[in-house]
Amino acid sequence: MHRQDNHHRNMNTQRIYFRLNQLLSTVAVCALLTSARAGSVEGWLHWRGPHQNGTSDESNLVEDIELGGKNHRWTFEMPGRGEAVIADGHVYAWGYQGEGPDLREYLTCLDESTGQVIWQHGFNDFLSDIVYNRYANGAATVDAETGNVYLMSTVGEMTCFDRQGKLLWQHSMMERFGMLTFPNGRRGAAVIDGDLVIHHCITSYWGAQGPARDRFYAFNKHSGALVWSSTPGTPPKDSSFSSPVLGYHNNKRVLYAGTGCGNLVAINVRNGDPLWRYHFSFGGVNSSLLLHKNSTVIAIHGRENLDSSEVGRMAAVRIGSEPGPGQTGPAVLKREDEMWRLPHAMFTSSPVMVDNRIYQVTHTGELICVDADSGKELWMHKLENGQLHASPLYADGKLYVPMGNGNFYILKLLQDGVEVLDKVTLAGGCLGAPTVWNGKIYVHSMEKLYCFGNQEKKETPRTATKKAPETARGEVAQLQIIPPDVLLSPGERARVQVVGLDKDGWVVDRRLRPEWASFIPPNAKVKTRADASFGRRNRITADADAGTSAGAFKATLGESTGLMRARVLPSLPFTEDFESFQIAQVYPGSHRESGTSFAYPPLPWIGARFKWDIREMDGNKVLVKTLDNVLFQRATSFIGHPDTSNYTVEADVMTDGNRRMKSNVGVINQRYVIALIGNWQQLEISSNHDRIKVSVPFKWSTKQWYRIKSRVDLSKDGSGVVRAKAWPRGEDEPETWTLEVPHKVAHPKGAPGLYGFSPQTRYSVYVDNVSVYSNE
Repeated sequence: MHRQDNHHRNMNTQRIYFRLNQLLSTVAVCALLTSARAGSVEGWLHWRGPHQNGTSDESNLVEDIELGGKNHRWTFEMPGRGEAVIADGHVYAWGYQGEGPDLREYLTCLDESTGQVIWQHGFNDFLSDIVYNRYANGAATVDAETGNVYLMSTVGEMTCFDRQGKLLWQHSMMERFGMLTFPNGRRGAAVIDGDLVIHHCITSYWGAQGPARDRFYAFNKHSGALVWSSTPGTPPKDSSFSSPVLGYHNNKRVLYAGTGCGNLVAINVRNGDPLWRYHFSFGGVNSSLLLHKNSTVIAIHGRENLDSSEVGRMAAVRIGSEPGPGQTGPAVLKREDEMWRLPHAMFTSSPVMVDNRIYQVTHTGELICVDADSGKELWMHKLENGQLHASPLYADGKLYVPMGNGNFYILKLLQDGVEVLDKVTLAGGCLGAPTVWNGKIYVHSMEKLYCFGNQEKKETPRTATKKAPETARGEVAQLQIIPPDVLLSPGERARVQVVGLDKDGWVVDRRLRPEWASFIPPNAKVKTRADASFGRRNRITADADAGTSAGAFKATLGESTGLMRARVLPSLPFTEDFESFQIAQVYPGSHRESGTSFAYPPLPWIGARFKWDIREMDGNKVLVKTLDNVLFQRATSFIGHPDTSNYTVEADVMTDGNRRMKSNVGVINQRYVIALIGNWQQLEISSNHDRIKVSVPFKWSTKQWYRIKSRVDLSKDGSGVVRAKAWPRGEDEPETWTLEVPHKVAHPKGAPGLYGFSPQTRYSVYVDNVSVYSNE
């Protein structure tokens, strides 16, 4: 009876709020528009510009460049591989400085007129695969409402600064959501829509989001709270830095992008629902798309095609498909949804579109012009023998085209080709697109940032803001939980917001209080519940004695439901000996280790699923590195909170192998890997092998347990020392540290974890008796 009363009360409240919120929404929108106009930010706020297609409305721009001459306004010495963005007299450049362990990425705020540094914030590399200084492959994004600056570093620190450089919020995507890194370092740029800042990266998280996929994450731009995550594609072949383009279709706000799995995808911006996907390429799609007449998206790739032996393709794909009633997305488009195609290849450079004409630099260095409606190639002009990342910029009747070899072209567009107005060679190759604002052109090379512009002041035309189409609002059809994923410590409490959305994702009510219940998805392989519960006012609280646990909760209000997920990780100190796990799973006959009994690793551990399992060994239960998938020969798994600092990690470790080949095993302490290296017979401390990698000889044998111990000590000046030791289990611990590595700018925090590497998936490694505690 009590539950029925609550149900009717909630339904009546919902009907009252529905009408009230329609009125309040109208008032709020008017207030928001007034506020945005009063405090709006002017500039080139995203690397693709205000039209989302690499074009500008400015005029009277430079037609020739004299390096060191009168229209060479200033230069800033900092290598970069992306684009500068400009806002209210500030230039935001992303690059890198330093060498070896002291190399860092920097977001630098410069004065637009002088190029002088206003503020700078550094980012360390850690636990990544980045090689050959492939940093700063992307750009910052500035919010037109607040002036706040958003950037995801190469290792996935999604960060928000105010215009004075104050850090407002940050997420370590690697440690929080299981982001993977790749040697190419491609990162791209966020897009902002309303109160959302959206980025995508490949993650391997937990539960249903355990398999690696290119996922999109939408955060509240003010608070940093996760609003939704979306998995629109298939298993990835590569990383992707394709920047999303935004539009409206069928009463929905829609995001279009390429992904690392070779798909073009469409996602509902308001709730993250995948709408459709089109498998466009065997490899990743890195170029950004063009949205043409709100009826097609135009894309190009430089990998193998799925339906021919050709490499690369440009095509226009019809938009508008959606999942049918009662179906979950995305809908899968077919070949007949292509409007036209051309056999051109470009892996990473993005096209621009002017007056229904597409301009694209191909992989082989040709500038092509294509009719956007018909796909007819109108002309081609040879520039160089090849091109890599850099995209052209259109402004003032000209194309500004940087090349990978450092040549920078200024081309006047003609009806049937181009006139080369100037060609200048910059210091360092160019991998980013030029940007333009207030009469000045910015080009970032792999050595420095250039600013070119005429001396006389020109009035910068303000880009006309397109009016959003009228959108209809319906009744509540779904519940959006914000955040949809929480991480708690024992006894910790968090409050979530429950928002009522209509069928198209538009907000109807922001103040709902549904009924909550623990929920186990019927297809879950690990059927567990989080040691937490919901109380009043949508508050979730982890049990005071909660263990390492994870699970889902379902919110229900009338016919509408919503899901959220929760992880509970222990506070320091904590231990894990794996004895509480039930060995109840058996690998099937098709598996490499057919018939082996095992248990899944702890569900809330990030990056552990498919890479580790738990088995019986000599009367004990231990963690074992799996060998069935060569893609998982390395395991970097996080077992604690990303904000943990100044702690010690210990564990028992062992490797299989023989005299000629062994595997590597160790622990992760505050973003440093401390491992025994089998083939080299070493104890090693590393973070990124190109940045920090120090080792000492250490003889160790196969099938023998060793104890490994590490701690990180920080100093007030930001420096730190990473310490490590190892010894045969059962023997006395050595009094001194075997290896001590100083780091000038130490990692200030980081999740504890476990590390295993089985080259060619030949030999397993083993871990037991893990202990993590605060430094004494």
